[in-house]
Amino acid sequence: MALTFGLMALFLVLGAPLAVTFGLVIFLQMGAFGLSISGLSNIPYEEISSYPLVAIPLFMLTGELMNRSGMAGELIALADLLLRRIRAAFGYITVAASAMMGAITGSSVATVAAIGGIVSPAMAERGYPKGYIASLTSSAGLLGVLVPPSIPLILYGATVGVSISQLFLATLAPALLMSVLFLIVHNALSRRLLKGGVESRPEGGDTLTAGKSKRTIWLEAASALLLPVVILGGIYGGLMTPTEAAAIGCLYAVGVSLLRRLLGSGDFARSFRSAAITGSGILIVIAMTGIFNRAMVLNQVPQDIAMWVATYIESPVAFLLMVNVVLLLVGTFMETNASILLMGPLLAPAAEKFGIDPVHFGIITATNLEIGLLTPPMAANLYVAARAANARLADMLPYLGWFFGAALLGQAIITFVPFVTLWFRYL
Repeated sequence: MALTFGLMALFLVLGAPLAVTFGLVIFLQMGAFGLSISGLSNIPYEEISSYPLVAIPLFMLTGELMNRSGMAGELIALADLLLRRIRAAFGYITVAASAMMGAITGSSVATVAAIGGIVSPAMAERGYPKGYIASLTSSAGLLGVLVPPSIPLILYGATVGVSISQLFLATLAPALLMSVLFLIVHNALSRRLLKGGVESRPEGGDTLTAGKSKRTIWLEAASALLLPVVILGGIYGGLMTPTEAAAIGCLYAVGVSLLRRLLGSGDFARSFRSAAITGSGILIVIAMTGIFNRAMVLNQVPQDIAMWVATYIESPVAFLLMVNVVLLLVGTFMETNASILLMGPLLAPAAEKFGIDPVHFGIITATNLEIGLLTPPMAANLYVAARAANARLADMLPYLGWFFGAALLGQAIITFVPFVTLWFRYL
């Protein structure tokens, strides 16, 4: 196994794509793993022909359509209307809008890109430092995965064999917990960053809600707000599976965009193209990870890990501490979806040995790896937020540690207080 993971690290350092890395590592060691090229050939198709995985490109298309149609801006305008009387309101608006956008895109990076591009100029006008703006938007982007639907949780559920609907239910309270922690940090830091703790008034007036009545703002945002209700209401009401809900969400986004004339034919084409490229990239990684995981299973690597853990680690608390450290390190160096596909099947059997609920462990895994989006070198949230705010990473460092600490505190609570994720079991 040392050779396998050594080759993987080498290929990644050399810049090989993730899909190539996973496939090539096993291809070069077929004899050692007792595999043949004919035996490997069917695995990629079997991995991506899973019905639940169809939800991934569908949710991505929904997010693309909502982003390009300008509905993200309408959500922010509504949040501004509701929260503007609060001191340092725009930080609260950013977190609230990120949560709402996460319920549409299912992706952390997509949430940062959509929200950061709109709120960054508005926050700069109100006196916030650029580094702080980028730190807040990148951290709030974590809600893009914690608020269902979540693409990493779909991947975890499909590969480990856990109910995706239960994973979506389990992440509602953690999403609320993280939101509250980020808002507490913003409340504390804004008193130091803003003169008198009060935001400046933008020159020329507020461009987000300029010339719009309250009724207009509500009506414009209603179509975007209704989408999560349709998707999550359908899933939790037992009316549709997550995949069916994703398809309904796509049809809804297309219908609203056509009825409101928010997108032209070129915008539709670009949305479909972008979703197809991104979704195909994820599916290719899934296909090649399937080869890697199949080789691991055939050689009983997950079982060996479970046996090692059961032998040398005596308590669930010690196991969860080890898992948190390992997953944080993996998330630092590897993209979230690939990390889920790699670590989920490897660690889930060991968690089962300690009697840890698989739904609870899925949320622990996804949240841990998602925090890696705030830690270089694979810190996609930081890079996207920095670009949107026109800030440097050095500008973000004085503030980012506070949000990172809040995320770690939230992760600790999620890990060691199972009720936070399994609350629905007690109803």
